[in-house]
Amino acid sequence: MPKETVLDQPWMGALISWRELKEQLQALQDSEREHTEALQLLKRQLAETKSSTKSLRTTIGEAFERLHRLLRERQKAMLEELEADTARTLTDIEQKVQRYSQQLRKVQEGAQILQERLAETDRHTFLAGVASLSERLKGKIHETNLTYEDFPTSKYTGPLQYTIWKSLFQDIHPVPAALTLDPGTAHQRLILSDDCTIVAYGNLHPQPLQDSPKRFDVEVSVLGSEAFSSGVHYWEVVVAEKTQWVIGLAHEAASRKGSIQIQPSRGFYCIVMHDGNQYSACTEPWTRLNVRDKLDKVGVFLDYDQGLLIFYNADDMSWLYTFREKFPGKLCSYFSPGQSHANGKNVQPLRINTVRI
Repeated sequence: MPKETVLDQPWMGALISWRELKEQLQALQDSEREHTEALQLLKRQLAETKSSTKSLRTTIGEAFERLHRLLRERQKAMLEELEADTARTLTDIEQKVQRYSQQLRKVQEGAQILQERLAETDRHTFLAGVASLSERLKGKIHETNLTYEDFPTSKYTGPLQYTIWKSLFQDIHPVPAALTLDPGTAHQRLILSDDCTIVAYGNLHPQPLQDSPKRFDVEVSVLGSEAFSSGVHYWEVVVAEKTQWVIGLAHEAASRKGSIQIQPSRGFYCIVMHDGNQYSACTEPWTRLNVRDKLDKVGVFLDYDQGLLIFYNADDMSWLYTFREKFPGKLCSYFSPGQSHANGKNVQPLRINTVRI
């Protein structure tokens, strides 16, 4: 007698219809496809991570090897300079030793002659030879007038590591760029310093500035005067004692009129400080940043060709956030000091930090 299956039971057929089974099968197939895609993504990420790690090892190795090479070259140059200073000083001293030794022998000879003549008992004989003796002794009397230059030890002591760092600075790339702000893009309430490196929000009436397509008319923002379309760049912005700011990059062609959403789809790649002590990347939606201590200075690194924009805590170069984009056009540095308040909050400006060597 054939064995009955579960589906042959009339009461089960009432509970589980063919459609429900088909739906379950479809759900399982959808889940299978999603898991397959997820596994493919993970495997791709695994391969990319291994490849990136290999590439980063090379990059780190090359960076440190360059520093090692620069240090070895600077050490070699400093030691050669030390040897040259030593040889020059020793030669000068040895020449003076020879000259003063010769002069000393002449002085001693003159003194010996005088002692012998003074010992003579015949006064008339002594007086008769005084004139000629005086002429002979003139060539044996020498003034010392010793001049001696100290060995330049200060060149090789003092804050030696700092001295070496400053000498290496011209060979390190990139170093903080001396950016300036473009007054033609500044909102009417923003006040720029004469050298266009500092921007602050002005509580007074808007400045009577001529409007143009370049100028922000709602967002209290200003762009840097230089546009980047290639290469590697780095700059630092002082944000100390502020409770609100936005800094980053903006497409040169991004809209500057009306209320603007600061996000990549609008051509802005920025991080923001808000609510007094909160930090976020201006993504869609915002990404909260893990910042332990209040930032005093922010570093902005752009590798245009690699599509990388990285933000750092410039005091210790700890990482804050990375945008990975394929930039479609020229980029300008972007600054917004935020609005200051009557209670004195957020009145400090943003300042481009220029390292002067």
